[in-house]
Amino acid sequence: MVGELRPYSVPVVVVDPDPTWPGTYAQERDRVVSSLGPVALAVDHVGSTSVPGLPAKPVIDMLLQVPDSADEASYVPALEAVGLVLRIREPAWLEHRVLYRRRLDGAPHDVNLHVLSPDLGAAEIHRMLAFRDWLRSHDEDRARYAAVKRELAQRRWRYVQDYAKAKTAVVEEILARAGASAAP
Repeated sequence: MVGELRPYSVPVVVVDPDPTWPGTYAQERDRVVSSLGPVALAVDHVGSTSVPGLPAKPVIDMLLQVPDSADEASYVPALEAVGLVLRIREPAWLEHRVLYRRRLDGAPHDVNLHVLSPDLGAAEIHRMLAFRDWLRSHDEDRARYAAVKRELAQRRWRYVQDYAKAKTAVVEEILARAGASAAP
C-alpha cells in the first residue's frame, strides 16, 4: 500500500449494470494511451463493469500492460499528470501496481488501473481476461457471480479488499470452468 491503509467505512455498493460503463472505459483508456504512448502495450476493460448485464461496484477497472511494471519512472509520472495516484505496489506479486482516481477527490467517476508486464504477469493477465470473457458469454455463471456479489455487499467490511477476498471461492470455480489456471 502506498500511503496509509484506511478502513473502508462505508458499505460496499453494488449497482445495476450501467450502459455508460463501456463509454467511460473508452474515455479512460484514451487518456491512459495518450499519456503513455508506446509504453502502453495494451489497455483492457476488466472487472465487473466490463461485463454487460453484471451488477458492479461503480468503479471502472482497467488492466494496463507496460514493458516493465517495476520501472515506475516509465509510466507513473505520466499517469499522475492525468490525475491517477499510485496506491498499491506489490513487488513480491508479479510487480503488480494499482493507480486510482476517486470521485471523493473530485473525479467524475472511480477508476482502478492495474499495471502488469506481459512477461512476469502473463498468467494473471490471462486470468483477468478469461474471467471477463467467460462471464460475458455464460449467463448462468454471470447470474451466480452477481448473486454472490449482492449478498456480500450486504455485509460491513473493514477494508474493501476483504469484500474482494470473500468472492475468491466463486471466482476460482468460474475460472476453473473457463479453463484458466490457478492464481499465480
